[in-house]
Amino acid sequence: MKPQIIMPEVGIHNADLESARTRLIQGDSYRDCSTVCIIPTRGGRSLHPRVVQSWFNLMPPMNQKFARLFATGMEVGDAYSQTLEQILANPELSKWKYLLTMEDDNLPPPDGLLRLLESIQNYDAVGGLYWTKGPGGQPMIYGDPREMPRNFRPQLVVPDQVQPCNGLGMGFTLFRMKMFKNKNIKWPLFKTRQEWLPGQGTANMTQDLAAFQQLAGLGYKFASDNRVKVGHMEVDSEEGLVW
Repeated sequence: MKPQIIMPEVGIHNADLESARTRLIQGDSYRDCSTVCIIPTRGGRSLHPRVVQSWFNLMPPMNQKFARLFATGMEVGDAYSQTLEQILANPELSKWKYLLTMEDDNLPPPDGLLRLLESIQNYDAVGGLYWTKGPGGQPMIYGDPREMPRNFRPQLVVPDQVQPCNGLGMGFTLFRMKMFKNKNIKWPLFKTRQEWLPGQGTANMTQDLAAFQQLAGLGYKFASDNRVKVGHMEVDSEEGLVW
């Protein structure tokens, strides 16, 4: 082995501090990223191992608070609304910065939360990209904010971009907690609507879009982070099909 002259090494990150600083600002992990997660589950059945494994692999930000709360055996809209109301009434959890919603048939990628924390900087809620189930599945990116009147049509996916929208699904979605403290919100916020309104017509809407419709009316902004690709699993299929 030939002799070598050892020169001082400052390291890759120290050598380009401006680039490292920009990366940290973009990732936002130096701020308070405390996150409480709500997971509604359908009672009477076990969770699929592949779903649970994806939850175990999910990386929270380093040295940040992260907690999961399960709501079992409730209608999904009631599960979200009642659990969120309990969080807002809790002297500790109500101070946390973010709410993450996950569902028991969604498989987020390991870095999914880290990416949502990065992309939420310009929005009040951001979601991972997943599709409705079946061969004719639609992306859960609803409505183009540039169009008026406001609509919730499924949008074409802009690959690997943070795409503004009017509404999202809730299988893997990050919200700013302070948004839910707006006194103009009418509770229950997450309400599955199947009703006829005199003078207005029918109102058929899942709990997610019902909430986003109200929140958008209060001026909040949303986006789909299409870098965060989330599987949507047929948990009752023998082959474990993921859409």
